[in-house]
Amino acid sequence: MLRAPETTMAQELKRVSIVIEGARRVSETDENFVCATLDWWPHDKCNYEQCPWGYSSVINMDLTRPLLSKAVQAFKPLRIRIGGSLQDQVTYDVGNLKTPCRPFRKMNSGLFGFSKGCLHMKRWDELHSFLTANGAVVTFGLNALSGRHKLRGKAWGGAWDHVNTQDFINYTVSKGYAIDSWEFGNELSGSGVGASVSAELYGKDLIVLRDVINRVYKDSRLAKPKLVAPGGFYERPWYSKLLQISGPGVVDVVTHHMYNLGSGNDPALVKKILDPSFLSKVSETFKDVNQTIQEHGPWASPWVGESGGAYNSGGRHVSDTFIDSFWYLDQLGMSSRHNTKVYCRQTLVGGFYGLLEKNTFVPNPDYYSALLWHRLMGIGVLAVHTDGPPQLRVYAHCSKGRAGVTLLLINLSNQSDFTVSVSNGRKLVMNVESKKKKKSLLDTLKKPFSWIGSKAADGYLNREEYHLTPENRDLRSKTMILNGKPLKPTATGDIPSLEPVIRGVNSPVNVLPLSMAFIVLPNFDASACS
Repeated sequence: MLRAPETTMAQELKRVSIVIEGARRVSETDENFVCATLDWWPHDKCNYEQCPWGYSSVINMDLTRPLLSKAVQAFKPLRIRIGGSLQDQVTYDVGNLKTPCRPFRKMNSGLFGFSKGCLHMKRWDELHSFLTANGAVVTFGLNALSGRHKLRGKAWGGAWDHVNTQDFINYTVSKGYAIDSWEFGNELSGSGVGASVSAELYGKDLIVLRDVINRVYKDSRLAKPKLVAPGGFYERPWYSKLLQISGPGVVDVVTHHMYNLGSGNDPALVKKILDPSFLSKVSETFKDVNQTIQEHGPWASPWVGESGGAYNSGGRHVSDTFIDSFWYLDQLGMSSRHNTKVYCRQTLVGGFYGLLEKNTFVPNPDYYSALLWHRLMGIGVLAVHTDGPPQLRVYAHCSKGRAGVTLLLINLSNQSDFTVSVSNGRKLVMNVESKKKKKSLLDTLKKPFSWIGSKAADGYLNREEYHLTPENRDLRSKTMILNGKPLKPTATGDIPSLEPVIRGVNSPVNVLPLSMAFIVLPNFDASACS
């Protein structure tokens, strides 16, 4: 069993100073940054001799289960992206559909080993009713292979046939269904996963889809949805070309997918998750995507459209346990620092990486990590500097819906207990003595454990702390502990309340080995957050 150390065991106590640059935002996220996906996989989708999907897909999930509804409602609202590998084989049972409306079935010659599948409009009505009733903000992924044919290898050619998609969008508008965004295609960019389409074709087809959306919504009272693309793995030349071909006023959001932990059966998953240098490698991708958009499509915003850590359904006893939150929260912090507006977690339900368990809908640990982020971390992202080791990951945002700043501290060390002091650095930048060596920002911290701000020395102020640890110190536990209390649905089947501990503002912050903490500083003096 992989264990976190007992608090009574001999631990190194390390003092760490953190400076938050409160005067400017380095980037901003969308108000609904946290997002989760619903996929199309049927129950007989299997990897590594395991079939972890059950009845958790867009087509077959039981939408009447109270815990599922409550889990979505708790976000007020949750952004949900409908899409995945099979989306480019989905037909919509509306208009003049030329083929019978049948479900996906196993087929060796089919993409990803499955035939085409069909979405009945009765099911779309049920699905949209569920999403609306629970306040979801919806992104729907459309079929971008319709009408095309296979050329060679993974490459597909031919013009996109927009008729079935247009009929589906028409139906959606005629029913008054609000959609936040339509996404075009799934993992067809660059060299593709199951199939690929050239950037030239893709760009031209996006112009067609934009025209369809503009026409269908022209006389509608519904807000016109954003157009999102390409929902694939980032390759700079392909993404640059797509933006150049489609041009301004077409694509609103550029999505890319992220599975930086590798395959779900990799025995090194846990080692990767706890390795700070491994986690940091992927920051280059976030940076490059943002840079490509700034250079070739500054009218668009970057989203992570799908990310499950480990691909092929996630890692068993890893993706659905406490340890995955080290990776997940670090991803949320790192991506937002690089201007990512939305981060969609694969999945809400389904595979091993579901935020909810596929049969019972009981939340897995990452669900609570997502919910805490959504409730505490605002859109303003702040720069932070620390003299701590790389095992202590630090992220800071303006607090959500209130004044001050919220810190996310992730301790990847299995032996160091960090005691943290924080400053805003603003009053220290001028601290330069003549003819003397200029001190660094961290050297000039006012004093340990003080929150520098206009009122921070008054002594009567408090802060909120949310400390996350695994049950029984087992890093592969499916139960997360918040401030000493296990997070489990209540006796009445509700999502538990997430209560902080209240501390005096001048007391030190301690972060235990192999734990995470959100620290809310309501009176932290950050002009960028006012």
